[in-house]
Amino acid sequence: MSLIHALSPLLLSHYTVTTAAGCGNQANLEALYSGTTGLCQNNFLDVELDTYIGRVSGIEEQTLPRHLADYQCRNNQLAYLALQQDGFNTAIKQATLTYGAERVGVFLGTSTSGILDTELAYQSEAFRVSGKLDSNIHFREQHNSFSVAEFVRNLYQLKGPALVVSTACSSSAKVFAAASRYIELGLCDAAIVGGVDSLCLTTLYGFNALELVSQEKCRPADKNRNGLSIGEAAAFILLEKADKAECTQSAPVFLRAYGESSDAYHMSSPHPQGRGAFQALQQAISRSGFKAEDIDYVNLHGTATPVNDAMEDKALAQIFPGPVACSSTKGWTGHTLGAAGGVEAIYSVLSIEHNFMPKSLNTVTVDASFSQNVLMKEQHVPVRTAASNSFGFGGNNCCLIFSEEIDEDQDDESC
Repeated sequence: MSLIHALSPLLLSHYTVTTAAGCGNQANLEALYSGTTGLCQNNFLDVELDTYIGRVSGIEEQTLPRHLADYQCRNNQLAYLALQQDGFNTAIKQATLTYGAERVGVFLGTSTSGILDTELAYQSEAFRVSGKLDSNIHFREQHNSFSVAEFVRNLYQLKGPALVVSTACSSSAKVFAAASRYIELGLCDAAIVGGVDSLCLTTLYGFNALELVSQEKCRPADKNRNGLSIGEAAAFILLEKADKAECTQSAPVFLRAYGESSDAYHMSSPHPQGRGAFQALQQAISRSGFKAEDIDYVNLHGTATPVNDAMEDKALAQIFPGPVACSSTKGWTGHTLGAAGGVEAIYSVLSIEHNFMPKSLNTVTVDASFSQNVLMKEQHVPVRTAASNSFGFGGNNCCLIFSEEIDEDQDDESC
């Protein structure tokens, strides 16, 4: 008997994604179709690194509402920009009317929050002269990890449960699991999930110090891959119970399962045989009620670092009876760290909605040692079920499974 508790399907009733590839779902979908990367030669501030980055256009022009001015920082500006897309504001207002402000939760992921403003403040001439930080620095509202959830909560005047997950690159995948548990326990009826991470000095110089940053556009699964490209992004999804949500989509997509593991193999390197990744995948498939062969497409974590890509391929080989169609979409966005799970969840949902498997952009020749079907060309085929992998430092792993269908005995109660 399985000890893994099955998940009641949750509808992704509305969602929006903003990356270097574009603002909003349509812009990102068009980039996926056309193979147009969002990566550009590093032009962020005065950072002296020869690398490519995924920088989102228009962040600096965002001014937060006056009553939320203390939250002004790059991370929250990026969140605010993303929230203006795809009618997401209207969807949250409707959810608040439907369920009540106390019954809508906020579950977001980030890795560095608004640390950039603090970094720049300590570098400023004013600080060097006076030894005091500028009065515009508000640690709680900007630097604090909880900042982005508190900002979103206050923006929509929500009063439900709120939390931020900061488990590096799995952060905004793990929030789906957290929100699911809160909804199942009856602590909220709907939840805003996703993640926001913005460019800063800590991640750019930090990953470079780890010798993980490539001087070219990242090449996931490629035999000559040599590192990642850092990006920034924001992704927001409204999760609702399938039997209570009002469907507005012609092809609704559901969260069917999540799988989490913490192998704690190393502070910054994954287990070389993919032990934690395998455990997360195995748990997600077991919870979903699907068989491995039911998964049509896997959105890889695929950072383009030698160790990560190799271990992920090994993990998939232990799960799937034959090569599964898979690709990494980081060639469009860069590795968006704490936002990656949310971004790639939405990319997986777009694949299901539009029956489209994106290729692994910038991959020239797949590593000959890999066993899985890494897509070198986009595939326009039916996609009913997709898995999205996210693996973070310290062995924090998460796998999400999405599907266009729910069980027949639930159909009458669903949208």
